[in-house]
Amino acid sequence: MAHVLVVDDSPTEIHVLKTILEKNGHQVVSAENAEEGIRQAKESSPALILMDVVMPGMNGFQATRALSKDPQTQHIPIIIVTTKDQETDRVWGIRQGAKDYLTKPVSEEELIQKIGAILGS
Repeated sequence: MAHVLVVDDSPTEIHVLKTILEKNGHQVVSAENAEEGIRQAKESSPALILMDVVMPGMNGFQATRALSKDPQTQHIPIIIVTTKDQETDRVWGIRQGAKDYLTKPVSEEELIQKIGAILGS
């Protein structure tokens, strides 16, 4: 069981991801934008972050880069979960520091498998 931070500006998407994660035994906190997500990551030090890309203000690529460069949060693995399905987006997300990249809508099986692979469970 892991403490997971979901960063997404869509209440529906947060609900979907939270439902999947909690059903599989994870504790979930959420943030509705990138700035709030960075603050939450520093405050609660989650085991993993699920990061949307398209959000108002700072986008998920920028937030991922900020988190992966900050000594306080660089140890937290980030999986980008987005509607952006181009290969160039995936490559860019990984270059910003993400450990993996999923496109929406995510399948429960794939999400849980990737989380398990990253957290070693």
